[in-house]
Amino acid sequence: MTQIGSKSTLAIVLSRLGGFESPKVGQEQYIMDSEIGASVLWNAYHLGDIEGKAIADLGCGPGMLGIGALLLGAKQALFVDFDEKALKTAKNNLSKLKSEGYKLGKADFICRDIEKLEGVKAEVVVQNPPFGTKVKHIDAVFLKKALETAPVVYSFHKSETKAFLERFSTQNSAKITH
Repeated sequence: MTQIGSKSTLAIVLSRLGGFESPKVGQEQYIMDSEIGASVLWNAYHLGDIEGKAIADLGCGPGMLGIGALLLGAKQALFVDFDEKALKTAKNNLSKLKSEGYKLGKADFICRDIEKLEGVKAEVVVQNPPFGTKVKHIDAVFLKKALETAPVVYSFHKSETKAFLERFSTQNSAKITH
């Protein structure tokens, strides 16, 4: 059961997490706004896609989405990123919350390039992938990997890419619902 009673409380807790020490702009590393992350996670929670589930946070960076899922009662979160420093921050963020008394599910960390990630399975993927503005089509790589990983995917994208997302979904037998 979740220890977080409202979306605003979740946003506040997420806002206290550490971010990237030295973001790699060329890899589109940036910290997600805690209000936006909390809003999507809160919606996923109310749709039954978080509590008691195994979650994968692909391209997790400092871990906001995966940690948010754990705060909302996910039984497990897998944090995947190619950046060891980002994963260290995610681990520190998780430790900080545990030291504050939050009871969180199991957390696992994998340091690997998304294109080389194999055999990972989850019930739900939450991801804020690079938008593909610096590394062309990396957003498609993340989406494809997410669909290989879980039957339910929550992914952030630029609104201008809606037509691409619709084509991609059709080509990959996926359905956009929100």
